[in-house]
Amino acid sequence: MEYFPEEVVEPILGYVTSHRDRNAVSLVCRAWYHIERLSRRSVLVSNCYAVHPERVHVRFPSMRSLSVKGKPHFGDFNLVPAGWGAIAEPWVNACARACPGLEELRLKRMVVTDECLKLVACSFANFKSLVLISCEGFSTAGLATIATNCRFLKELDLQESLVKHQGHDWINCFPKPSTSLEYLNFACLAGEVNAHALEKLVARSPNLKSLRLNRAVPFDVLARMLSHTPKLEDLGTGSFVRGNNAGAFISLFTALGQCSSLKSLSGFWDALGMLLPAISSVCKNLTCLNLSYARAIRCADLINVIRKCAKLRLLWVLDHIGDEGLKAVASSCVELQELRVFPANTGFRARTAVTEEGLVAISSGCRKLNSVFYFCGRMTNAALITVAKNCPRFTSFRLCILEPRSADAVTGQPLDEGFWAIVQSCKDLRRLSMSGLLTDSVFLYIGMYAEKLERLSVAFAGDTDDGMIYVLNGCKNLKKLEIKDSPFGDAALLAGMHRYEAMRSLWMSSCNITLGGCKFLAASMPNLNVEVMNQVGESIEEANNAKKVEKLYLYPTIGGPRGDAPGFISVL
Repeated sequence: MEYFPEEVVEPILGYVTSHRDRNAVSLVCRAWYHIERLSRRSVLVSNCYAVHPERVHVRFPSMRSLSVKGKPHFGDFNLVPAGWGAIAEPWVNACARACPGLEELRLKRMVVTDECLKLVACSFANFKSLVLISCEGFSTAGLATIATNCRFLKELDLQESLVKHQGHDWINCFPKPSTSLEYLNFACLAGEVNAHALEKLVARSPNLKSLRLNRAVPFDVLARMLSHTPKLEDLGTGSFVRGNNAGAFISLFTALGQCSSLKSLSGFWDALGMLLPAISSVCKNLTCLNLSYARAIRCADLINVIRKCAKLRLLWVLDHIGDEGLKAVASSCVELQELRVFPANTGFRARTAVTEEGLVAISSGCRKLNSVFYFCGRMTNAALITVAKNCPRFTSFRLCILEPRSADAVTGQPLDEGFWAIVQSCKDLRRLSMSGLLTDSVFLYIGMYAEKLERLSVAFAGDTDDGMIYVLNGCKNLKKLEIKDSPFGDAALLAGMHRYEAMRSLWMSSCNITLGGCKFLAASMPNLNVEVMNQVGESIEEANNAKKVEKLYLYPTIGGPRGDAPGFISVL
């Protein structure tokens, strides 16, 4: 490739922003590798234990934005034990030493302490963006340090993080007389906030585009703040109970009418149907509506709001909307591209008013649909076949039937044919989550037809090792495989040895794998970290090789075995 001089290649690469595309470019030849290495500004590390932080900085000396992911995905479902790891401190320390020009830091499922936040605040003079997704270990005192010292901060996003409450004056620590804030999300905070300071902060943030409040922010405060946010595009509401009065209702209705740029709404924790008319003035322009916290709103009131949102592309709702509500969505929101239906009750033997009828209706009316995450009480093969025909654009299809191993609700047969239709019709499918009564046959279909599949999650599925082997011998683009409560054992685990170094990770819990199988895999593949999560108080030496392993997590690494594994984890 010498006929492309560096002066030509480097400007071209400036237009390549995708991490995947940049990685591909770096493999073209040695010259392109060096050009890409020196010009990359944004770096994504999909597993914090796959590489040492120092090596990332050596590879990409001009980095300005770093994203690091920590705990496995099942950490969101309390399947990863507390104290597992994913400590952010080594990454923050490495950035402070090697990358003083860092402007953006994004961490997901990691343990972030107040000391880490203090180091961030004091080490990067031009720091602009901090995004902490499902993180833990820090408090509002750490947020105060960030707000005080990061004078050019544009984004502070605490999405689904667990934050300790140590006072509510952190809101008052942002720069005066004006700030650079464009995105502020503290919806996850459980404690009180200084409402007066929040009003002043919003008033001196003229470029604010996204504001997501926690449920402690009163209704009347929300109404007053919106008069200062002419550029707002995304709003997460506060409380609909506290500060609720007739004057506040009128003020909110008027203020929302002036937010001509508003495209996304979320929140609604305590909202009652009688208050929803306050948002009617912006419904016609909404493209994203998240009602997944709106437990107090009746189905009829939800439908009345959704019917006014003809431009919706993303809709998250609770399952109490019912099949009739989903039919109303299908007739009103023909532009819909992503639908998520969550269970309102997640307790033992939870029930739902949503069935296969709602999903069929959505697929019939919303032909642009490409992503579904659907909790339901029952499903049929016929419904899945219809959905596959109606929506061949699916890139993500996640179905969760609340009762494990549920068969076809009409015929009593396994749901193999329905999922076969999904993987055969949806040629661009990249993410698939399955539930219900499933045999090895469905995995044979997946291995044969899901050519672009990158992530597969299954639970309570399969008959023998053959099911997992079918997937590992097919699905050439598979990156993440997550298996729970399935009969796959050592034969299936070891059959994938030719695949694991090219994958991002494999998770297996409550399967039939043994400690001996895990040891053999680890000894045969030194470039893998094979983690066995033991019972509390049980060491690896005490366990017999024939003993079943409760939880296995393996991933390729160039960093070697973990140095911070707690006592209940054995890195073989």
